[in-house]
Amino acid sequence: MNQPLAYIHPGAKIAKNVVVEPFATIHNNVTIGDGTWIGSNVTIMEGARIGKNCNIFPGAVISAPPQDLKYEGEETTVVVGNNTTIRECATIHKGTSDRNKTVIGKNCLIMAYCHVAHDCLVGNNCIFSNNSTLAGHVTIGDNVTLAGLVAVNQFVAIGNHAFVTGGSLVRKDVPPYVKAAREPLSYVGINSIGLRRRGYQSEKIKEIQNIYRILYQKNYNNTQAVQIIEAEMEATPERDEILQFIRDSQRGIMKGYFSTN
Repeated sequence: MNQPLAYIHPGAKIAKNVVVEPFATIHNNVTIGDGTWIGSNVTIMEGARIGKNCNIFPGAVISAPPQDLKYEGEETTVVVGNNTTIRECATIHKGTSDRNKTVIGKNCLIMAYCHVAHDCLVGNNCIFSNNSTLAGHVTIGDNVTLAGLVAVNQFVAIGNHAFVTGGSLVRKDVPPYVKAAREPLSYVGINSIGLRRRGYQSEKIKEIQNIYRILYQKNYNNTQAVQIIEAEMEATPERDEILQFIRDSQRGIMKGYFSTN
């Protein structure tokens, strides 16, 4: 199971059928679930909680202390859900006293050289393409895709099923179900391809499009748009989720696309 050239602290709890390749380092107070593969030169530091059937590729560092000057060594964790893959040289830092943990959900793919900072909460079935970076305290829903070289500012929230195009700087919250692109980051439509792949029917996609037309294309401010959507659109889980996301937004949601010409 474990190569003699790997270092595993006696206090680490390693389940059955875990493979640890040469030169991996696993510190104290780490748990790793059944069927997980740990590649060469992976470093898993104190406080890591790795689920079942995960794959962690060479050079990745999990649960390093946060790059936050307020961190004073308090005991915090990184939680990685089952069936998640973390590719080469990705870094995921443990939490601070704010949330006490950094979480990556189930069935995620974190590609090479991505960084997930302290106190980030990432949902299930997310894909972060190469070199995407999350600052601290970011909250990301389920089924979110970040294309390559996306940078997400601290305390930003990204809703379920959102898609952010490559090279984007995310300064404001990104509502559920949308595609976000351009600079400054703007609404450019519904993530209809992703929704269809996940079983959403045309009627439901059209309903979501109509909600965002009111929000982004009718020249209302956010307060007016929310009132109109609530009054005129039938109550559905998707409508209510979008409205709640807007109401809960601390940084404000991104704007609709506008031309500078």
